[in-house]
Amino acid sequence: MSQDKPIVKCSVSNCNFWGENNFCHADAIMIDIDQHATRRLHEEFAGETFDSDHHDHARTSSATCCHTFKPK
Repeated sequence: MSQDKPIVKCSVSNCNFWGENNFCHADAIMIDIDQHATRRLHEEFAGETFDSDHHDHARTSSATCCHTFKPK
């Protein structure tokens, strides 16, 4: 199993972790289902442990959202 980070592309250019060629430079990425979009989560995730032990099922990719976002 490779220890390399996966390549993650993002179109949210005002995120602190947005990099050249739309690559995400976060150390870790938190993704949840939209049903939890209003939950109060930590504002900064990269380099921290995620506080999320629940497991959910998303029927489509459009039912998910990224909680790693941190504005520049």
